[in-house]
Amino acid sequence: MPETRKLAAILAADVAGYSKLAAADEERTLARLRALRSDLIDPTIALHHGRVVKRTGDGVLIEFRSVVDAVRCAIEVQNGMVERNAGLPPERRIEFRVGIHLGDVVEESDGDLMGDGVNIAARLEAVAEPGGICLSEDAYRQVRDRVKEGFTDLGEKDLKNITRPVRACAVILDRKSTHSEPIGPTLALPDKPSIAVLPFQNMGSDPEQEYFADGMVEEIITGLSRIKWLFVIARNSSFAYKGKSPDIRQVGRELGVRYALEGSVRKAGNRVRVKGQLIEAESGAHVWADKFDRTFEDVFDLQDKITDAVVGIIEPSVQRAEIERARRKRPESLGAYDLYLRALPYFRSIMPADANIGVGLLEQALKLDPSYAAAHAYMAWAMEIRFIRGGFNEADKIGGERHARLALAHGSDDAMALSLAALTILHLGHDFDAASAAISRALSLNPSCAAACYWGAHIHGFSGDLARAEDYANRALRLSPFDPISFNAYLSLGCVRVRQRRFDDAAAFFARAVQINPRFSSLYAFQIGALAMIGRTDEAKSVAKRLLELEPNFRIGPIGASLVFLRPELVNWLAEGLRKVGLPE
Repeated sequence: MPETRKLAAILAADVAGYSKLAAADEERTLARLRALRSDLIDPTIALHHGRVVKRTGDGVLIEFRSVVDAVRCAIEVQNGMVERNAGLPPERRIEFRVGIHLGDVVEESDGDLMGDGVNIAARLEAVAEPGGICLSEDAYRQVRDRVKEGFTDLGEKDLKNITRPVRACAVILDRKSTHSEPIGPTLALPDKPSIAVLPFQNMGSDPEQEYFADGMVEEIITGLSRIKWLFVIARNSSFAYKGKSPDIRQVGRELGVRYALEGSVRKAGNRVRVKGQLIEAESGAHVWADKFDRTFEDVFDLQDKITDAVVGIIEPSVQRAEIERARRKRPESLGAYDLYLRALPYFRSIMPADANIGVGLLEQALKLDPSYAAAHAYMAWAMEIRFIRGGFNEADKIGGERHARLALAHGSDDAMALSLAALTILHLGHDFDAASAAISRALSLNPSCAAACYWGAHIHGFSGDLARAEDYANRALRLSPFDPISFNAYLSLGCVRVRQRRFDDAAAFFARAVQINPRFSSLYAFQIGALAMIGRTDEAKSVAKRLLELEPNFRIGPIGASLVFLRPELVNWLAEGLRKVGLPE
């Protein structure tokens, strides 16, 4: 295959003193590097249109469309590292050296890059100081008038294996915070996760865009305030930072919040782009970042759409971050909320053994706070899992219904507790009307509650209105597409297709559900039923083998008892499909 030669901006980087860091504490060093890549480095590379050519342990080689993009990316990463190294002793700091060159490269068929352009960038990296950026003269000429940072001439450098000396310069990085004076005193963190939504930056000069940005931030604050377990700073306090570029860690101290949401708005013609990023204030680590492109037509409708998207994504993002924080706390310092958070991961598999672990943690939480609605809701779910999938113990059924009713009683204003209690009320109490009403109540409290949409899809997909099930499932996937319970949307859509006799589509939806939660054995049963109905018997038998590995005691007979809340046509279809592949009666 002929060579592909081109001119490219190449950035090479590695960790200064990596061997020493790894020798001192390899596990912690690798964990920090992975976190830096996901929270800072990779998002910044993507933002500046970079392409990672290869990673080499602690190093990386990146191609950019322009030198300006490469230098801006490097500056942002190096400044971000100053924040992330703050407070750490010198021997534990991770510091990158960066070299940038504009030169001729050869692109291989697999996308790898070779040639002097790459070699010079790699050698310049070795010349750079830890935490610094070194540019070749060719790269410097492209950026000297396009970035606000200054440069220091390093003179000609003899680089290893490079024939001629290369003139180099270093970027002068401004390490000072852009936040001049504290706005207020340091506040203690509240006893639940807390967030401030800062004014979004208007990236244009149009006053209409300024009003739109401020209005949208107000809507996001209102939307987040509907999440009962989240402490949200009021608009007047958040907007004290309008027109400033504050240090997020300082914001966290001044407002007493664990998280801050910041963003920007840019309008071009009839389109608007909104960018947002959720940051953990104490560490400066990115929890979530995304952008939203929409058509600027009805301004209020646009604000609503973006608000729904942002609020829907932030709720599970904050919860994931809070679960990790709870895991790091010492056992003797755990409160009811921490114990609740520690229990949540044990519900992802929806299997009795994991549910038992969750029950132990939730029991401790409820001893500390007997009126904790969300803990009651998850306790109800745990007992439902144990009842349906663990032997039909009547005590689990009674206990599950009792905790579900307590969740409804104590959580009349908690969308999450209401939606999960609705699930158990359907599964154990077979009360579809009460379950449907609880979902409706949850969504009236918080229209952006993805969990309410996921469980609403499940409830209606199995027992109710097909159109409503499909609407709930699609809303849930739009609000929180990477949610651990997103398999419910595909399970519900599959059930809808079964009831429509569209078995090919149903099989595809069930397969997607299995991919998301491969430890939940019931998903395999539904996939088998759909495959058997369309004659894909060999594939169905392969899935049946996996089902029996997960649940060796699986039998067709108990399906009617365990899934009594299903529509009769679903129960009959499922049993028929399972018999076609020879599963035990």
